[in-house]
Amino acid sequence: MKLSIAFFSLFVLGSEVSAFSTPRQSTITSTKLHTSNEEIQLDTSVDKAPCFDSICSSDPDVELSESIPAMGEATQRLGISAGPTVWSEFGRLAMENPSIANLGQGFPDWLPPQFAIDALVEGATDVAHRSPHQYTRTAGHPSLVKELAGRYSRHLHREVDPFKEVAISVGASQALYLALQTLIKPGDEVILFEPFFDLYVNQIKLAGGTPKFVPLTFKPYDDSPDVITGGEWVLDPENLEKAITDKTRAIILNSPHNPTGKIFTRNEMEAIADAVRNVASDDCVVLSDEVYKYIVHSPPIDEMEREEAAQFEKSEDGLKYQPAICQGHIHFASLPGMWDRTLTISSAGKTFSATGWQVGWAIGPERLMAPIHQLLPYVQFCASTVIQEALARALPKADLPYEGYSSYYEHLKAMYTRKRDLLGSALNEAGFGIPDYDKSPGGGFFIFARIGKEIADKIPKDRLMAYNAAAPGTVARQDWALCQWMAEEKGVLCIPASPFFSEDCTKDEDGNPLSDQFVRIAFCKTNDTIQKAANALKNICDDESESEVTNAPQEAISAKES
Repeated sequence: MKLSIAFFSLFVLGSEVSAFSTPRQSTITSTKLHTSNEEIQLDTSVDKAPCFDSICSSDPDVELSESIPAMGEATQRLGISAGPTVWSEFGRLAMENPSIANLGQGFPDWLPPQFAIDALVEGATDVAHRSPHQYTRTAGHPSLVKELAGRYSRHLHREVDPFKEVAISVGASQALYLALQTLIKPGDEVILFEPFFDLYVNQIKLAGGTPKFVPLTFKPYDDSPDVITGGEWVLDPENLEKAITDKTRAIILNSPHNPTGKIFTRNEMEAIADAVRNVASDDCVVLSDEVYKYIVHSPPIDEMEREEAAQFEKSEDGLKYQPAICQGHIHFASLPGMWDRTLTISSAGKTFSATGWQVGWAIGPERLMAPIHQLLPYVQFCASTVIQEALARALPKADLPYEGYSSYYEHLKAMYTRKRDLLGSALNEAGFGIPDYDKSPGGGFFIFARIGKEIADKIPKDRLMAYNAAAPGTVARQDWALCQWMAEEKGVLCIPASPFFSEDCTKDEDGNPLSDQFVRIAFCKTNDTIQKAANALKNICDDESESEVTNAPQEAISAKES
């Protein structure tokens, strides 16, 4: 075990540099990271803190304009400003409050499973055939592309060629970048379902494309103004068809979905497939982001029934048991006629609680993969050979019985279900509306919680609509003000919803953007962290209204005055 941890630290933790670290000081803290059998104390100084989901500031005290030279075309496309972002702002809050219950960052705070760490050690030290510490094949280490091709051949019900239809990248984000760079021409449009993972927008702009937003409809379980409940996010096929034009080159589908946790149903996916076949031009492609596919804690009921019916297939000896594959998850490329119109994107980081491994992949037909293979050498020579070899060894082990479950994947889903319910109960008691997972299928490790009136009333009034340089439009609307107040005053950090919406997102009957009503909260944290957050939420719930008293920043001014 000690050897495994030493190698893990060497290859994964040893060279981490925080996006939030500052050269002026280093705040040293530590935390308990959990394996299945023990707790291990690891240094989590600010200098080793992982980055947030998106763009981060290296030093929150230095204005970016001091160091940014004249911008090239790519950065001009992004419209990058010299000011802070949501990620640098809440990263700063996490850094300044080391005791905070941090439910903002989308990465687990425990070690990967032991078999994955063992695979890393074995992969790093096995030199029987070739040193794993040198370059490998640009489009993917042979052992990994073969392993992935075999798995996806089963998932997609077709033979996948490991050397022509698979490409390995440095994380799923780079796979998406490569896909967009090879597909998009200036002026092309890419459809996003709103709310969306914020990375998508700027990757589209980097490729010269224009994001076009199709809002998911939020349907609360109860419309009563006196009761705040969760609800479902539903795709209206008519909205999708109206958004498609002759400029539409791609549709990005993310299921399970970040930030809402939504799982697109089979009917919704078939509606997308129908739109691709019947409305879009022949060169329109679906980019299916499936990084959370093994974290399906509440599968769609109709899909479960379908899978249970397919558990047995006829053979010469009668009925033969067939294990379910990615139970509850639908691979979009497996739908009729969609293999040739889909690039499937995924990674290992979320599945194996190893986001720092940074190995992702794209899988699709040769006509779409060939340009990616051609572009790869000019973006990277190869992803880490050691990590690719480790993953090739870990994937088969994950199929084996694990800690009382039929496989590691079943253990993973059960673990996240428990964490989801622990946090969900605390959120509900504090006055948030959360999804009812008996009604709404769910996956991933975020809760998109609806802000109830009781908790909204506790936000100090001088924080609402105050000036904030990092907030959209430099105005701290309800979601932003609540998250900032909770982080600064109440000891729990979550992320406002506004970064996941466009400026012209759906408005309520009073003209307020839908993003005002939600916050994103991560439950990929140890039970201790979640319980700490639950205690903080309970204190908020028990407190008398503080709406007249605040420690808001002195420079805060009203949006009107700014």
